[in-house]
Amino acid sequence: MARKMLIDGEVGNSTEEEAHYDFDLFVIGAGSGGVRAARFSSQYGAKKVGICELPFHPISSEVIGGVGGTCVIRGCVPKKILVYGASFGPELEDARNYGWEVNEKIDFNWKKLLQKKTEEIVRLNGIYKRLLSNAGVKLFEGEGKVVGPNDVEVTQLDGTKLCYSAKHILIATGSRAQRPPIPGQELAITSDEALSLDELPKHVVILGGGYIAVEFASIWRGMGATVDLCFRKELPLRGFDDEMRTLVARNLEGRGINLHPRTSLTELVKTEDGIKAVTDHGEELVADVVLFATGRAPNTKRLNLDAVGVELDRAGAVKVDEYSRTSIPSIWAIGDVTNRINLTPVALMEGTCFAKTVFGGEPSKPDYSNVPCAVFCIPPLSVVGLSEEEAIAQAKGDILVFTSTFNPMKNTISGRQEKTGMKLIVDAETDKVLGASMCGPDAAEIMQGIGIALKCGATKAQFDSTVGIHPSAAEEFVTMRSVTRRIAASKPKTNL
Repeated sequence: MARKMLIDGEVGNSTEEEAHYDFDLFVIGAGSGGVRAARFSSQYGAKKVGICELPFHPISSEVIGGVGGTCVIRGCVPKKILVYGASFGPELEDARNYGWEVNEKIDFNWKKLLQKKTEEIVRLNGIYKRLLSNAGVKLFEGEGKVVGPNDVEVTQLDGTKLCYSAKHILIATGSRAQRPPIPGQELAITSDEALSLDELPKHVVILGGGYIAVEFASIWRGMGATVDLCFRKELPLRGFDDEMRTLVARNLEGRGINLHPRTSLTELVKTEDGIKAVTDHGEELVADVVLFATGRAPNTKRLNLDAVGVELDRAGAVKVDEYSRTSIPSIWAIGDVTNRINLTPVALMEGTCFAKTVFGGEPSKPDYSNVPCAVFCIPPLSVVGLSEEEAIAQAKGDILVFTSTFNPMKNTISGRQEKTGMKLIVDAETDKVLGASMCGPDAAEIMQGIGIALKCGATKAQFDSTVGIHPSAAEEFVTMRSVTRRIAASKPKTNL
């Protein structure tokens, strides 16, 4: 059957126009990206839009999930709530030097916070459902899979199967936490369970050095637990600016987290005292909870994609072109299932571009340049643009590095010994700001504004000519006048 090519100006014959489908668009996966794509496609003129999602539960599996997806139910949102909760303990300690007479013993009620967190994600789950309904999108609760280039099958909760045809199918099933294949792996938990533990752990061992690992290390330490963080490299947060990684590590240690660089776990053993985690150095760490934060895998195993000819990469991610189209012209994919930049706002961008391309008559490619992001450790790290190492690797000329490390005003009174670090990477020839980084309180709030400047192509001179807000940490970004170092173009050498 001829198909209308909605990009690059290609148009099929009238056979496509005469074909009848149950839906113009059927989306499998109602996370942030899938919901955005469904809603916007309806707004752009798709007459019938369907979407399916697994039934709601805070802890996901192959058969449970929930409208809102990972970010809303068991990711960014509940994680940030716990980060807020964990921040109050140290803040109360700092309050003493500000004149607040705080009792020596401060009680923390984990179950109360957990209940409030669950109430919030249930509320958001309902909001997402209403957004779909208000956009005229039909929601199916069940497991969806692709059974043909234009056909989907939804297995409902009672086991009955519904089959529908769709002019376009969009895969937006996200990703799931992975477990390393070591003896005793079943004794560990992933981030899903970590957000819903019945009891607050007293001692935690975390394996991993990425976002999730350092964020949960900060959460549990802030709530009073002993935390051992094991990671394979010399520093956590591989892929971020090395200077910022060093500062994050220093701040984690300053908060009392035990760092174990160049360390992995080889075995977990259940003992009378808890779970014994054996490292590859022969060290034994006994904890009541072991968290695996060792990455996530695209959620494609049960979608039947191979059978219909949709190409996957070695990691199981759906291969797509720059418009998010798969190897089958009628099937598209967005979000973590494609393993491009795995961030919720990026999935939203991809969903918007899909809707514009397919139903809005406006072919749109997602723009992955200058995507800001944040790691919500305590204090947080946020970046946009290139790291120093990336800038050097890509540079055709010299790179200028501007840095500032200082004790925030709040700490001068509280007495907390914790530095804030800021950094700008500048092309020496064009004066264009290539990247910005910050580790310190409110980093994400500040970096969102810096991201707009970089998206607009701001120069260092324009940063310098901007009047700062005083007193604030943010003003440091417009007062860094002196070059910290000038680097001639060469390949970076780092194995941190």
